[in-house]
Amino acid sequence: MHQVLIVAIVFGSIIIALAIVPVTILYAIRLIKGGVSDNRGGLADEEAKMIQEIYQSMSQMEERVETLETILLEKEKKDG
Repeated sequence: MHQVLIVAIVFGSIIIALAIVPVTILYAIRLIKGGVSDNRGGLADEEAKMIQEIYQSMSQMEERVETLETILLEKEKKDG
């Protein structure tokens, strides 16, 4: 029973790899030849703004976590 499962996993993985590799190659060729199409220019700008907002939020969250860590460490030093 376990051998059948292992064989199914191996062949399933091979089939998935055979599907992913050509698609990736075709996508890379399309990017190299055509670049980013003009009709997606506005969408790319919007995506860039969203990524910048996410980065800023992550930076703020990092500062908050560091502050909380400092508070916890100071409290631990006082208690122990």
